[in-house]
Amino acid sequence: MILPALDEAAAIPGVLAGLPAGFDAIVVDNGSSDGTADVAAALGARVVVEPQRGFGAACFAGLQAATGDVVCFMDCDGSFSGADLLAVAAPVMNGDAELVLGARRATGGAWPLHARVANALLAAELRRRTALQLHDLGPMRAAPRTALLALDLQDRRFGWPLEMVLQGWRAGWRIAEVDVAYEPRVGRSKVTGTIGGTARTVRDMARLLR
Repeated sequence: MILPALDEAAAIPGVLAGLPAGFDAIVVDNGSSDGTADVAAALGARVVVEPQRGFGAACFAGLQAATGDVVCFMDCDGSFSGADLLAVAAPVMNGDAELVLGARRATGGAWPLHARVANALLAAELRRRTALQLHDLGPMRAAPRTALLALDLQDRRFGWPLEMVLQGWRAGWRIAEVDVAYEPRVGRSKVTGTIGGTARTVRDMARLLR
């Protein structure tokens, strides 16, 4: 279970407590200044420090550190429910898919309109280009570790989630999505909750689509 984290000390206790049995946490500290790494370590998580800033850089560091046959990714801000990991990981563990994404079903204003619209447009363009029936490019997902490493993903910023889908599709992966809950995050948003963060994400993903 790979949890990229930047200043998520307040959210980590709840996130770790909500993980199902058998999902070992790897918290990747991506330059936090609020004691994120210390909180995670005190609660029993394995901590990896990745000094290169960027969502993809943190995810890749966690992937390199992981040892399980199947790896899962999830934001460490409390917006996702760990209970949904079982549904996301099961098709991969059962050999029915190589990549499963969690399609977010937002509650309580968890997903600002500008971020939701940007995500919908990117997903629509992805469907047009690949015929993959995906409606969300969200960060909760599961894949086989060795095969994911073999994709040799290069993006170290916000294009990482889309590059994973594109490279998996080119490799002939079976890619699916399942609905997952998406709730208001703990603390201040640094990406999807801000217009600037959404713009950076769209820019990075649009570059990959080109």
